[in-house]
Amino acid sequence: MPGRGPDWLGLAGALPAYLRIAWWGLLSPMAEDRPLVVVQAVVLGDRGILLSVRSDLRGWELPGGTPEGDETPEQALVREVREETGLEVAIERRVGDYRRTGFRPHTARVYRCRVAGGALRTSGETRAAEWFRPEALPITLFPWYLEPAADAMAADGSPVEREDHQGLDAIWAGLRIDLAMRLSRDRAR
Repeated sequence: MPGRGPDWLGLAGALPAYLRIAWWGLLSPMAEDRPLVVVQAVVLGDRGILLSVRSDLRGWELPGGTPEGDETPEQALVREVREETGLEVAIERRVGDYRRTGFRPHTARVYRCRVAGGALRTSGETRAAEWFRPEALPITLFPWYLEPAADAMAADGSPVEREDHQGLDAIWAGLRIDLAMRLSRDRAR
């Protein structure tokens, strides 16, 4: 039956995606004049935590992206979540800054949010968006999102500052998750 077996066409598309990601992670940081800051949302609701799957590196992750022009991090976050998931969010608090060294050095500024409107949908950037119970997160969640998600759900609301080196172990984990998602047609949990 079509659509049930491994997605060999999706697997064939992995190589170009991996080449773009390798350039983005290894070479483009050398050409930048300032450190990269990305914003990410831990969107919590009655059904749990919202995760999404991007179109390039496939695996569950927190929605978010990079500020454009003169946007504040908060404006960028609201825009990125709306573009990726169709949901309008209200920011409850800043969870913290996660400085990542190694592959694609950057700071992830993470915010805890709640849904304020809109309807959940996918987009050109997002292949899937779903709610998960915090105690049952998918095994195909990229591991570098576990700590920010846990910090966002913690009772203490003080922003944290954490450092994480993303070396070969993180690259290997990302590749394993991406391949599992591609081969399962994005159904790996």
